[in-house]
Parts: sequence; structure tokens; C-alpha cells
Amino acid sequence: MPWVSPRWPLPTVWQGWDAFVYRVPASAFDADDPAWSQVVREDYHSELAVMRTPAMDSVFTAVRRLLLVNRRRQAGARRGLIISGPATTGKTTTMMALGRSFHLADARQLPGQAERRPVLFISVPPAATPKMLVSEFARFLGMPVTDRLNQTQITGAVCDLLGELGTQLVLIDDVHLLDTQRRAGAETSDQLKYLGERIQATFVYSAIDIETSSLLSRVRGAQIAGRFKLFRHRPLAYATEQDRAVWNDLVRAMENLLRLRAHRTGTLVKHAAYLHARTAGRIGSLSHLIREAALIAITEGTERITKQLLAEVELDAAAEAQARPSRPARRT
Repeated sequence: MPWVSPRWPLPTVWQGWDAFVYRVPASAFDADDPAWSQVVREDYHSELAVMRTPAMDSVFTAVRRLLLVNRRRQAGARRGLIISGPATTGKTTTMMALGRSFHLADARQLPGQAERRPVLFISVPPAATPKMLVSEFARFLGMPVTDRLNQTQITGAVCDLLGELGTQLVLIDDVHLLDTQRRAGAETSDQLKYLGERIQATFVYSAIDIETSSLLSRVRGAQIAGRFKLFRHRPLAYATEQDRAVWNDLVRAMENLLRLRAHRTGTLVKHAAYLHARTAGRIGSLSHLIREAALIAITEGTERITKQLLAEVELDAAAEAQARPSRPARRT
């Protein structure tokens, strides 16, 4: 039976989060089955997974330790973690993988409790206000939020419900969008602090270069810096033998997921140095490059990825700026 591309809500609502946690990985199916249509194979390569990296392992370990530290803390803000780094280095992917791993572990330890919500995952809205932020919590939980409810009422209901549902890990993406030099951003930062004190859970933030943002500056920033560890999610290096082994393993794992009918296994690993130069070691850029190349190979009927094809794929501006000197000429 060929793999069928699922359609689910975004993971910032609990139905979408549960679907993400419990989905059957596409790689479990035989993509060489002739029953696969082109559309199904396109869908498969569109969502090609990103493999686990040493950075993910480090984050997992740090959060497991924080969960232990916070387990019996009854009052005040608990210790948390901020995952910070340049764009497209895999911060959100790491945070979601962390949440999925914790959610599955919780389900194994407490079977038969489908009503539990051990993990909450949201993104900070642009130009967020305190009410907008806590409304994202409510939306994840499926709580109706009407204009008649004020911020205090929504906050109280959210905190009470999270306690009832056994939430232990709160994941908040894009916290760099909070500009504490503006009143709304400062008040929303205060709301985050309050939620961290009311909800008996460990908070993990993800942000682009949080060190350069206003969130860690002045009095408010000092409070956050005093309660959160900072994990720097850097692009993968390629300088040492160990660096190259990590990168090559990542490329090999992604290549093994390909289901192209004429692709030569080992081609991408052979060009691992080129792939690093093209992407500057950014996992998001690598995933984009391989997925788009695979989709071109399917739609054009070549069914294989070559270095020449990789050169044709335009990446994000940051990766392209790094890679231009090393790119071979395009096909004409």
C-alpha cells in the first residue's frame, strides 16, 4: 500500500499537534511501489524529514535535566531554556522533535489517558499583546475565546486548564518577535513571565539570535536571563574530521529517505562538501535543497539528483550569499 500524504491542522492547535506526534513516518512505506502516483511521490518528498543531530541531543539532555530541577518547584518561575541561533539552522525542528519525544514518553508512562496534554506548542504572533499571546494558548487547547472575555479571564482559564490536563512542557516559537522597547512587547514579556509562574511546566523558547534582541536587555531581560539557560543552535561546521562525520551522516540519512527510481545511492554523500558550502551548514537550507532537487527530478522525469541539478536550486538569500563562489555553472 503506498504512503498517503496526510492533511492535518497546524501543530499550534492540539489536533494538529497530536497528528504530528502520532503520524506514521513516510519512510516506513515502500516508495518504490509502482502503485505510487506522481502526486503521492511529490507529497512524500515535499515533507522529507530532517534527521536528528548532536544539537538536538544536547537540547533533549538539557530539557530532561530542567524537568527534574522543576519537578517539585511549587512557587515562582521555573528554570527554562532558550534555543537561539541564525535562521534556518533547525531551531523550530529541534523544539518540535523535543516536544514529540516528551509527549510519546509521557503517553508510555501514563497509558490510557488520552485527555492529557503533556505538551503545548505555540508561536508568538507578530506585534503581540498579552491578550493575543494567551489567546494562542487557548486556541491550542480548543478553548473558545470571545471578545467579552478580557485578558485576566482568559489567562486564569488557560492556567487552570493546563493544570488539569497535566501539561509539563510549554514550547514557544519566535519569541524574538517580542520587542520589549515597545509597550505592547514589554507587557507581553511580562505576561510570559506570569504564565511561567502560574503554570507548573518547563518553558522552552525558540528565537532568532535572541542575544541581539531587546528581550534580554534591561530589568525585564535580566529576569529572563536569570531564569533561562541559553542554547546556541549554530550551523553545522565542516572544519574537523568529527564535523565532517556529523555532516556526512546527516546527508547520508536524508539520501536514504529518497525514493527516486534512478538515483544512485551515495551521490549526495559524495558531494557532502559541496552541500555544506551551498547551505553554509544550515539544516533548513539543506532540507530545502534536497527536497526541491528531488521534486525537480520527479517532475522532469530524470528520477535522480546530480550536482548539476543541485546547482540549479535557488536557496534562501543567506545561503546563496555564502555559496555563490562555490557553485558550478547552471545548465543552459
